[in-house]
Amino acid sequence: MAGAGPDAGRGNASGVRIVVAGDAKTGKSSLILTAATDSFPPNVPPLLPPTRLPDDIYPDKVPVTIIDTSSSPENRAKLVEELKRADAVVLTYACDKPATLDRLSTFWLPELRRLEVRVPVIVVGCMLDQRDEQNSVSLELVMSPIMQQFREIETCIECSAYKHIQIPEVFYYAQKTVLHPTAPLFDQEAQTLKPRCVRALKRIFILCDLDRDGALSDAELNDFQVKCFNAPLQPSEIVGVKRVVQDKLQEGVNERGLTLTGFLFLHALFIEKGRLETTWTVLRKFGYNNEIRLSEDQLPPPIKRHPDQANNPTIFLILFLFGIQAYDAKYAKYWLHISVELTNDALDFLRRIFFTFDINGLFVQLFILFVDSGCLELKFDFMKCRSDDVLSSHNFNNFVCDLNQDGALQSNEFDDLFSTAPENPWSEAPHKDAAEKDALGGLSVDGFLSEWALMTLLDPIYSVENLIYIGYAGEPSSAIRVTRRRRLDRKKQQSDRNVYQCFVFGPKEAGKSAILNSFIGRPFPEEYQSTAGDQYAVNVVDVGGAKKTLVLREIPEDGVKKLLSSKDALADCDIAVFVHDSSHEISWKRAADLLVDVASHGEATGYEVPCLIVAAKDDLDPYLTQIQDSTRVSQDLGIEAPIPISTKLGDFSNLFQGIVKAAEHPHLSIPETEAGRSRKQYHRLINRSLMFVSVGAAVAVVGLAAYRVYAARKNASS
Repeated sequence: MAGAGPDAGRGNASGVRIVVAGDAKTGKSSLILTAATDSFPPNVPPLLPPTRLPDDIYPDKVPVTIIDTSSSPENRAKLVEELKRADAVVLTYACDKPATLDRLSTFWLPELRRLEVRVPVIVVGCMLDQRDEQNSVSLELVMSPIMQQFREIETCIECSAYKHIQIPEVFYYAQKTVLHPTAPLFDQEAQTLKPRCVRALKRIFILCDLDRDGALSDAELNDFQVKCFNAPLQPSEIVGVKRVVQDKLQEGVNERGLTLTGFLFLHALFIEKGRLETTWTVLRKFGYNNEIRLSEDQLPPPIKRHPDQANNPTIFLILFLFGIQAYDAKYAKYWLHISVELTNDALDFLRRIFFTFDINGLFVQLFILFVDSGCLELKFDFMKCRSDDVLSSHNFNNFVCDLNQDGALQSNEFDDLFSTAPENPWSEAPHKDAAEKDALGGLSVDGFLSEWALMTLLDPIYSVENLIYIGYAGEPSSAIRVTRRRRLDRKKQQSDRNVYQCFVFGPKEAGKSAILNSFIGRPFPEEYQSTAGDQYAVNVVDVGGAKKTLVLREIPEDGVKKLLSSKDALADCDIAVFVHDSSHEISWKRAADLLVDVASHGEATGYEVPCLIVAAKDDLDPYLTQIQDSTRVSQDLGIEAPIPISTKLGDFSNLFQGIVKAAEHPHLSIPETEAGRSRKQYHRLINRSLMFVSVGAAVAVVGLAAYRVYAARKNASS
């Protein structure tokens, strides 16, 4: 791999802003003027205006603006403002004044941390020509403990403006730390590539390994070089690259070419030698930003929600398909509370991915396949196995199914699946433990797809991003679809969604968590455990032979008030269930109050949702008037009678199927409160009055027109 060209790998093509700070009389202004004019200034003003270096002074040709600062107390506010706007900070000390060096660790560096200025820092010793060489100390010896304490320091350098010693290098290093930062790539202390960098480079390696043999051949290496650096490698250069790797790391090269281990070693070598621009060029050519995540232009446009604006998913879809790649305020009104699902293309890809990474299940399938075909030798590199490219090239599409009905992705297989993503997206809430797992902690294919459905529901752009990381090669817009508005679903009296979100309300100890746990196959807990914050459970529900994905979101009792404080609290809700302990009257009364609160909120905001009542703990004796009370409330509100269940006995009365069916017909089971009925009657009265006024006005207009015609004719006849 050759070095990056002059225009490659820019981190910020619009320019780099470098702020120079430090104690008074440490050479800040002289340093800046000498760099800008290439000559030492005889007279230096106390504070320079912003100074722009020539664009072609450095190879990257990115504009560099240098900001001079004053350390005087009266200019304190301006100093803080400039530091917070900096892309990089140059801290100066005077080589002939040791006290100014001490001030870096006692004041300036702690001050940057206090101000939360999180940018690279270059420490520069000025006036090198004035230092007493007899008492000089090694820069490395002096700066090593400071750099250990303050990791934000990228490098240290000493210079002399008077004698033109290392002046251009100061701002070259400062610019380089912005365009090609070390911190995201390399752990200086451990001297290793950082995990996220390794994951990104592994994905790039896989994308370039076109024949999927686990190594980059000479042709693949050359294609990689051309893509990243716009220049081919000569055969002798390819030999030289592989020799460098093999001399240091035997397993870095095999008979097929450069292995993943060797590829990673090369990049670590580039970074150790200070050639960070090479690795950054590679990352940016494959769409990564400075956080080593896919940049926005690699993803669909963000889906914004603005509660005070209208919604039009049809227009959103048009914008989406026509490639609007960044959020624009003028389109904000189209992003409100749309619901997004994975397309069939994405789901098919994920099914293939599941069986690709379900190594145990796939070994059984391949064994059967190869025994049947008489093959004795199996050459299949599972590390390189990747979605449709691998499967179709080996003609396995008709065989990758769970023949023994127990295929599941285990934790090690998940590690491999997401080894090309910045992190495992399901390692934390709300995804962690949200889907059904087997006794060994493995996810079935339904559980796997359920997790993806949940991620797409909550954050569709993040979902598409992770699809791309694990090998989805289609257009990002082909992975997700925007579903019809919920209000329109109610008017049409049916929903075409495949994923439904159900809010689960109820008082404490009513049995909400037990329902969620049972939904994803967890055993009934013997002791009550309080739920802190919203919890999710997601699974596939079979309704009349059709599979739908149901997401249960538990709303703790003490979180309802906060939820309903937002006008659009129910905008993402397809259906709500209200759980109460059928053996306790207080539990029922609190659940009924919650039901009325939610129904009233929906009527007031226009986000009415179907509601069901769940009478939990049916294995216990009901309180005396439980049946009469719950029946009366359900009749008054115009919704179905309560559904009795017992999670302890595993008797759910087809609860989950009932939830999905109610969500599929969103015009039914919508509660109507007394206030809501009064409001509707008032609106009908107003509409009727307006109709009478309109008819009266129309009659008056017609009468006036007829009179004018009559008068005109009468005047004409006379």
